[in-house]
Amino acid sequence: MGEFSLSHWLIILVIVLIFVGPSKLPGLGKGLGEAIRGFKKGLNTDDDKNDVSDPNRQLNQSASARDTTSVKQDEKNKS
Repeated sequence: MGEFSLSHWLIILVIVLIFVGPSKLPGLGKGLGEAIRGFKKGLNTDDDKNDVSDPNRQLNQSASARDTTSVKQDEKNKS
């Protein structure tokens, strides 16, 4: 019941053609594609901003950098 068959899609396509018209259909598809790309780009941009501005992540990175530095110093002292 929740799945669309080929006949359902054909009926939807005919209804869209009636309301929009065949001449405006390529422009409608282009606008929809640009909107989807913009939405995905916005999601990726928000993820990048959240990663950089997350103070816990910055603290964890600086702590791990200190840990690796102390390990290197310990190795030098043993030599």
